[in-house]
Amino acid sequence: MARLIVPIEGEKGLDSVVAEHFGRTLYFAIIDLDEKGEIINLKTISNVGEHFGGGRYTHDNILDLKPDAIIVYGMGPRGLSSFQSAGVAVFKANSDILKEVVVAYVRGELEELTEGCSKARHI
Repeated sequence: MARLIVPIEGEKGLDSVVAEHFGRTLYFAIIDLDEKGEIINLKTISNVGEHFGGGRYTHDNILDLKPDAIIVYGMGPRGLSSFQSAGVAVFKANSDILKEVVVAYVRGELEELTEGCSKARHI
């Protein structure tokens, strides 16, 4: 089993659009996969991180959900470092649609994100 977390722009299930930046997204999709890579659960949660009035960094809130992997277009260096230190893989999204990035993850087609976004407001 694996748990994926993906920042999304709306609550449209597998048809949701992947958000461009991890910490500033409104929502996250939580996808649980079985041993065969089939989706067994899909849930959407709101981002309650520091950019939206919360008292914690978004990456700390997401780590509480025990993800195995994060799929993003980009994130700041602090978030990336936090996930790497916790042993959570961070991959670059290769599509705008949630279901397509999940399929790419299952097929092993995603590249690992190795550098934080240079446009992040904090380091």
